Amino acid sequence: MTKVCQQLFDHPNPVALVTGAGAPRVGQAIAETLSKRGYRLAIHSHSSFEAGNRFSEDLSQRIDSRSYRADLFHEDQARDLVNQVCSDFGRLDVVVNSAAIWNPIEMEKVTADDLDRYFKVNTVSSFIVAQQAGAQMVNQEKGGVIINIGDWATVRPYCDYAAYFLSKGSIPTMTRMLAVELATRNSRIRVNAVLPGPVMIPESMDEVKRREIIDATLLKREGTPQNVADACVCLIENDFITGVTLPVDGGRSIYSASNPV
Repeated sequence: MTKVCQQLFDHPNPVALVTGAGAPRVGQAIAETLSKRGYRLAIHSHSSFEAGNRFSEDLSQRIDSRSYRADLFHEDQARDLVNQVCSDFGRLDVVVNSAAIWNPIEMEKVTADDLDRYFKVNTVSSFIVAQQAGAQMVNQEKGGVIINIGDWATVRPYCDYAAYFLSKGSIPTMTRMLAVELATRNSRIRVNAVLPGPVMIPESMDEVKRREIIDATLLKREGTPQNVADACVCLIENDFITGVTLPVDGGRSIYSASNPV
């Protein structure tokens, strides 16, 4: 190991890679929260790269933060992303797989190309990033933590998101599998998942529909990206939890008085 690499590895602040953190959504809230806890940040984005750059520059005022661009549809770019982060920081302590695509498509109009695109971005890329990061974490004395972001509604799907739900439905199984595979190589590696519920209802949605979604939760209120970020921190910091999927949905996955979108 070179002197520079050793200095990077010995840095007291851990390193976190958060994919899909360019736009002001869940991934960005997770990155912001980790930065406040002293993490050095690798901010990944693709279509929101300019916004991701600005966000990373803001974080740089208090912590080492760097911006990365990669189209996770392509396996080589997903692997190169992790390798570049490891090269730049000398280590990788936390990965949060937050990048995803989510758009409505009527079930009758879903094509094989749609399924391929959703699986590659939402499922395959999460596996590749975790696999590549795991290879780094296996060789680290303190191991590392991987958090996958799924979706509560795979257990109670609603209409017009068939391709999306199929891709996100793989996340719990992948999380358990990775938890077993990686811990058998280094018992200090943990893998968990967070399944967000209604934490970012579109502002363009009419008030009646918004109220229906809120009323469908047990807690009768909308969540926030910060609720998801706090759940991630819990799973990162509690070192006796691995292989679990944690819904952050106000009880929506276990109960609903109605069946809104």
